[in-house]
Amino acid sequence: MRYLSYLLLFFSWFNISLIQAQNSEIQTISAKNYSLKAVAEIGFLAVLDHKIQFGQNGTYFNYRQDGGQDVLFPIIRPSLELTLKERNIITFLYQPLRLESTVYLNDNLIVDDLVYPAGTSVNLLYNFPFYRASYMRELMPDNEKWSFALGGTIQIRNATISFESTNGNRFRTNRDVGIVPALKFRTRYQFNENVYSEIEADGIYAPVSYLNGSTNEIIGAILDASYRSGIKIHPNVNAFLNLRYLGGGAVGTSENDPGPGDGYVKNWLHFGTVSTGFVYEF
Repeated sequence: MRYLSYLLLFFSWFNISLIQAQNSEIQTISAKNYSLKAVAEIGFLAVLDHKIQFGQNGTYFNYRQDGGQDVLFPIIRPSLELTLKERNIITFLYQPLRLESTVYLNDNLIVDDLVYPAGTSVNLLYNFPFYRASYMRELMPDNEKWSFALGGTIQIRNATISFESTNGNRFRTNRDVGIVPALKFRTRYQFNENVYSEIEADGIYAPVSYLNGSTNEIIGAILDASYRSGIKIHPNVNAFLNLRYLGGGAVGTSENDPGPGDGYVKNWLHFGTVSTGFVYEF
């Protein structure tokens, strides 16, 4: 019985050791197969140029010159990044973008056949947040200094653009939810174990009618390009400074516009952002 007890203890110890070794191996394999990062970015946005027009006879309105967008606006940009097997990169991004101002009109403003007279004031809302899911494939997985990834992006825009006279007598709004595909790339250079620089861009210029089958010609474009310098401040945390250009727009006539107005829209914007943030690797 004593030998049987020793034998049972031996097999119990062996099984426990085997399970622990398997768990350790699984954890090691899992750690090699994927990594998850959370990115938090905060800073300010400057409008470099921004013009918009609703209706063929509407005013091509200069937001920066006449619409109160000549100041800085706060901006945040949270995202998640999942890397699988060191080569497949999936990112999810939410970009709030809300610009509000109140201005005195020196000239008449026409929006979808409605005239806002010179000498009156108007509340302006340009709310254009977007959601973005991207996939990239790392093309240089064995290079210790350089990395280069190429892929594509699907962006969902959720736009609300409003013009409201301060006395409440005149109001126009344009709302739209749309899906925009784009190309994406990212390249990174690792100076040493702690310091790196990174360039990333999402962009496309294309006739929207070709993409969605519409009979009306609509030209659309987006470009979100950034330069980032970062430093490791903890084994799991990087801090960075980011410079970004955010631009794009569209011009054309919508088939499904319910009015008022004829459905014609021309909207082009050029923004610059300066931000700082952190990358946390789980």
